[in-house]
Amino acid sequence: MMDTTLQTTLHSNLHHRIPLPRTLVLLALFLAFPWGAQALGQEFYISMACRLMIFALAASSLNLILGFGGMVSLGHAAYFGAGAYAVGILMQHGVVSAWISWPAAMLVGGLMALAIGALCLRTRGIYFIMITLAFAQMVYYLFISLRSYGGEDGLNLMSRSSLGVPGVDLAGDTAFYYVVLALLAGCLLLLHRLVNSRFGRVLQAVRDNETRMAAIGYPVFRYKLTCFAMAGALAGLAGALIANQNMLVSPSLVHWTQSGSLMVMVILGGAGYFWGGVLGAFALLVLEEVLGGYTEHWQLPLGVILLVVVLLLPKGMASLADRFKGERT
Repeated sequence: MMDTTLQTTLHSNLHHRIPLPRTLVLLALFLAFPWGAQALGQEFYISMACRLMIFALAASSLNLILGFGGMVSLGHAAYFGAGAYAVGILMQHGVVSAWISWPAAMLVGGLMALAIGALCLRTRGIYFIMITLAFAQMVYYLFISLRSYGGEDGLNLMSRSSLGVPGVDLAGDTAFYYVVLALLAGCLLLLHRLVNSRFGRVLQAVRDNETRMAAIGYPVFRYKLTCFAMAGALAGLAGALIANQNMLVSPSLVHWTQSGSLMVMVILGGAGYFWGGVLGAFALLVLEEVLGGYTEHWQLPLGVILLVVVLLLPKGMASLADRFKGERT
């Protein structure tokens, strides 16, 4: 039975609130964004915003296991890429319905994470990191070996998935933008309910002191594995969306460098903060876009900026809110 101290921790320090007024204002801005971009003749930014939201979803799924679960995984791109390939392979066989291919992508990502997690979670520390990386590279070489599905060249999609809803054609960037926005908002709401539920609070307590939680009777392995599978399913959905965004499924989506990019997004935004994945994805991709417009060697100034941010904000951009609260008090 949990003692008073642990009960207090589970019901206070681990609660993540969403400021409703600011969130509604932000949502209104996102809803109005395509109209503003079209009015200014800048339709390109609609497609770019879709990409930002897709990677925000992928980074938030990694934040679930890295920030809230304390599991440093270098293989998250495996589930991201597997979801993309699920859509591409199904489309190759004539399945264009999003109602079939997108849930299938989530199922593939979730089951893959479940199988890999069942093995990786029996290890700790650097061994866990290296084994997740090894499995991700195995998946990468598996997709490269699929010659009938493009091999190293990847797989082109004939079209975007179809929702089968009259008047909604995902071939248009605006319609696709609103679908991605709806899915991101829905997944973030789901994640918010999850991390603030009993499951989420126990998961965060396991992150803080796994030995203690196991000693008082919690099935630690089961909690972590469930979290791992959920994160894999959400990454699979993000993969399905990026496949539709790019109209191409490439092995680069599964490569370990993609896992590294997702991890940088989470660390930059703030691991363990609810908005960490979203902030990190937006910041990193916008920086890449802006710096890429000035120089082809944009990686160097980007690295310097990231180094400065990490030094000044070791807990990520989302920790700025805590600093402001501290200054007010």
